[in-house]
Amino acid sequence: MTHSALPARVVVTGATGKLGRAVVAHLRDEGVDVLAVDRAGGPDPRAVGGEFLLVDLTDYGQVVEAFTGGTDEHAGGIEAVVHLAAVPAPGLVSNAATFANNSAATYNVFAAARAAGIKRVVWASSETVLGLPFDTPPPYAPVDEEYAPRPESTYSLNKALEEEMARHFCRWDPELVMVGLRFSNVMDVEDYATFPSFHADPRARRWNLWGYVDARDAAQAVERALAHDRPGADVFIVANADTVMTRSSASLMAEVYPGVEVRGELGRHETLLSIGKARRVLGYEPRHSWRDHVDPAPLAPE
Repeated sequence: MTHSALPARVVVTGATGKLGRAVVAHLRDEGVDVLAVDRAGGPDPRAVGGEFLLVDLTDYGQVVEAFTGGTDEHAGGIEAVVHLAAVPAPGLVSNAATFANNSAATYNVFAAARAAGIKRVVWASSETVLGLPFDTPPPYAPVDEEYAPRPESTYSLNKALEEEMARHFCRWDPELVMVGLRFSNVMDVEDYATFPSFHADPRARRWNLWGYVDARDAAQAVERALAHDRPGADVFIVANADTVMTRSSASLMAEVYPGVEVRGELGRHETLLSIGKARRVLGYEPRHSWRDHVDPAPLAPE
């Protein structure tokens, strides 16, 4: 692992979303000066508190202004960008609208960061590039970053293109550090009340190999990525250490994906979205589990 100090001042886009709120709060708790950014028409910006700016990320001029301190009452000095803003999932708007928004926003963020001389960019890629919803079985499990992206939706296609875009931005500027975090399904504590409903049918959550990530652990991953100082573009799966199920990971694979190779010995509830690389390179280590908030005992585990 190679790490440096956290940047002093950071822009976080998508700051009013579920993940954005957790990231803004976590970074501020760590002493980082955060400019929280989101677009008009989103949730109440007061939800994130502190310094906030409404920005349409599909407008390059607005992004440059935000990143360079060109807006009244907002200082410059931005040292890093955390880009979380996007249409957050397939099927919320039309495919064309999803692609038009997400591709333009991410290009503008990457390009504006480069124009502003910002050398660290962390952005939300997605578990979907692994092949979700796994109607076509994964090549092996636990899945990792070693096989090429397999986008199965317009949303995922855009995430795969973002990863390729980052590689070229880093080729153009060898000092850039760009970290894509392939977040699993982000959960707040209150979401865990729904987890018991997953257990009756192991196929109900097969679409992402029964994975999830606690928003607080996702925020920790962002912190670790901001401290990463190895130039170039890299991507990491970010999930919790366990699955959403009480049944063992091995039995889930045997029933739902019997033809898929399982590599290594699985822990009882071990995630099937491998976080080995994030642990090894970033020092990421999940600290939370749904099992801390919902008693799994009545669910009659295998």
